[in-house]
Amino acid sequence: MEKKLNHLLADLVVEYHKLQSFHWYLKGYHFFDDHAKLEEYYDAIAEAVDTVAEDMLMLGFKPESTMKGFLSISSIEEAKNQEVTSVEAYEAVLADFKYLLDEVKGVKAAADESGDYLTSTKMDDYIEFFSKAIWMVGQEVR
Repeated sequence: MEKKLNHLLADLVVEYHKLQSFHWYLKGYHFFDDHAKLEEYYDAIAEAVDTVAEDMLMLGFKPESTMKGFLSISSIEEAKNQEVTSVEAYEAVLADFKYLLDEVKGVKAAADESGDYLTSTKMDDYIEFFSKAIWMVGQEVR
């Protein structure tokens, strides 16, 4: 369980920085709306990072806490230091959120199997968040 949670934590940290990069480098017609939406998403992910790490500590696990460590185990690809359009940003966000939804579902299943109800309940929150975000972002990239 510790390994699964550290992998999720690393993916969330990298996704947070990716969203922040898109927020900073966003260019184009929909800048004002999309700039705010990307900030909303990275704020939500930042909260998830803190919650996952604190829950790991409550369970007696050791959460990864270094960028080097996060990057070594994350499956999320970092953003590039370059301008992005809303479409480019949302296509990447959509793919990442779909991956993260599958990941939190897997963590939930493992938590349920091991009787870890704290983790299972938190994953329900993330399943709801990513499901809604995927639906919303999907409307943008159609």
